[in-house]
Amino acid sequence: MDGGDEKRPVTADNPAPRSAVVVNPTKVTDLDDFRRTVNGALDAAGWPEPVWFETTMEDPGRGQTETAVKAGAEVVFACGGDGTVMACVTALAGTDVALAVLPQGTGNLLAANLGLSNDLGAGLQVAIERGMRRLDVGAVGDRCFAVMAGMGFDAQMLDATSETTKKRIGWPAYLMGAARHLRDRPMRVSIRLDGRPPLRRRARSVLIANVGRLQGGVRLLTDAEPDDGWLDVAVLTPRTLGHWLAMAWALVRRRGSVPRMEVLRARRVEITSNRAQPRQLDGDLVEPGRSLKAEIRPESLWLCVPRPERDPDLSVDADAAAERGERLVEQARGE
Repeated sequence: MDGGDEKRPVTADNPAPRSAVVVNPTKVTDLDDFRRTVNGALDAAGWPEPVWFETTMEDPGRGQTETAVKAGAEVVFACGGDGTVMACVTALAGTDVALAVLPQGTGNLLAANLGLSNDLGAGLQVAIERGMRRLDVGAVGDRCFAVMAGMGFDAQMLDATSETTKKRIGWPAYLMGAARHLRDRPMRVSIRLDGRPPLRRRARSVLIANVGRLQGGVRLLTDAEPDDGWLDVAVLTPRTLGHWLAMAWALVRRRGSVPRMEVLRARRVEITSNRAQPRQLDGDLVEPGRSLKAEIRPESLWLCVPRPERDPDLSVDADAAAERGERLVEQARGE
């Protein structure tokens, strides 16, 4: 699964790469119109028509992506929410096929770190311009994440946020879900880093991050870089409403350290709780459990990004790409 500097995506110098679209049909209002727009934009850029795959309840995208790779796709577009993107990441990690994100859900963590929001034009433009970064991924069992995994409060917040509210007001819906669990009791956790003796904490949440931006563009971990070969671990220990407010204010201001947040770093992380906890990978809920084990897989994923330089912020140049992409979509729709 590990990548290397000697590898290059087969699309890098190809003006017309073969592509596939893995789409969650429940996240798209008008799938036929969406398909015409994507096909038209790629045609205008000189790309051949992509092959389309729809996700299902039984398979949120991994099998479809694997089929696309076997059929010769050089770029796979992930169109959906966090679950769709995570499934595509898992299938593409360790290959030379590039992932492009066309976010359709309200809470897409990888798209947030790319600065793409739900802007179709920006996502298409980023893929067409093919700024490439080879990223690390985190692996939890047979699943991979590109942004972060977590246990505790962060997953509780996701679980408490309704799809209806997300569709109506967008990412601020997560704040409403968070408010329901601010006063929950902490969990007792043991945190083992790279096999060293465990650290014991009373925490509300433990996050294992490859990159550091949360919903709404909030940068939780300023030193987390997507290709440095490390996982950054954030241990959140607020106990009162005042602690939560102090943390939130520090994150918004982003000056100095964040109170009630301890940051660690490792290549292998094992978190064990005294009781079963909700868990999430890249913003997608997975089954609750008492433990969460993750390891870094260096440079395993080719990702289409707004700018290919090795800036720790993957969203550099996203606004300019959005402007160029808007013209591309207008052309595709004949506007």
